[in-house]
Amino acid sequence: MPNTSQANRQILLAETPEGKLAESNFQLREGSMPEAGEGELLLKTRIVSLDAANRAWMQGATYRSAVDAGTVMAGGAIAEVVQSGTVDFKPGDLVFADTGWQEYSAVPAKTAQKLEPREPLSYLLSVYGIAGLTAYFGLLKIGDPKPGETVAVSAAAGSVGSIVGQIAKIKGCKVIGIAGGKEKCKLLTDELGFDAAVDYKSEPVHKALKAAAPDGIDVYFDNVGGDILEAALFRMNQNGRIACCGAVSQYDGTPPAHGPRGVPGLIVTKRLKVQGFIVSDFYAEREKALKDLEGWVQDGSLKVKEDILEGLETLPKALIGLLAGENVGKRMVRVA
Repeated sequence: MPNTSQANRQILLAETPEGKLAESNFQLREGSMPEAGEGELLLKTRIVSLDAANRAWMQGATYRSAVDAGTVMAGGAIAEVVQSGTVDFKPGDLVFADTGWQEYSAVPAKTAQKLEPREPLSYLLSVYGIAGLTAYFGLLKIGDPKPGETVAVSAAAGSVGSIVGQIAKIKGCKVIGIAGGKEKCKLLTDELGFDAAVDYKSEPVHKALKAAAPDGIDVYFDNVGGDILEAALFRMNQNGRIACCGAVSQYDGTPPAHGPRGVPGLIVTKRLKVQGFIVSDFYAEREKALKDLEGWVQDGSLKVKEDILEGLETLPKALIGLLAGENVGKRMVRVA
């Protein structure tokens, strides 16, 4: 158990960003060591998950409360139980919890999810964690792809998108990935097995999608919103399905001047299903999903891409880089 007199390094959201997120919006400090009361867990943070949603939390309440200036930056992490105030957990257990950006935290035990140890440990955040489960449920439960259909996914080289495309291929679909940069697009087709890739940085997306999907798109998995969502909407086939996972184009800096145009008419005339979701909507089916994901990883049909940085102090820069599209696969920071 840590000495209660020792420092607990923390990263605060020092001020709410008004424009693009900057390192100056954060502050590294040494806080006091927390203690676990009855029904609580004292956790040691091992690996912190970085997600575009971290930025959205600074703008206001979403599916969780907003992060206020002057408080520890929120974030989920794999953590190790150091002290337990409940019989349901014991020291040494691994959990996923909202630890925040700090080395130690005290959280209600009922909010922590016990994890089965796996190697590498990082897979508990990527393919067997929020990224893999989000891809699995969003594609299969909302997108409902059928063999032979065309599936398109934005942010396709990111943590969720890279898994979505591979699952779609496993299910017998033609897959088009939308990503930023030639290197990412090459990775999608050459390493991850996508049928085509659209580089939104070098070509108009609507024209590229028309060329890549001349017969239209049946399922679109949206991670970005904005103009790319608009381009995909115009390529959707009748009775197409759109799984809305995120809108990273809206999170950082000045939002676009307009949203997708012509949406109501397209949804009606093409009988589109457009549904937003968060991964916890489907946690009742989590064990089945993990069994499938593990099987695909073990037989080589699902390749895992990760982007791991080291040290608590790198978290602000790592999140800023994530929002700028630096990462390939799941970005995370190893703290201990």
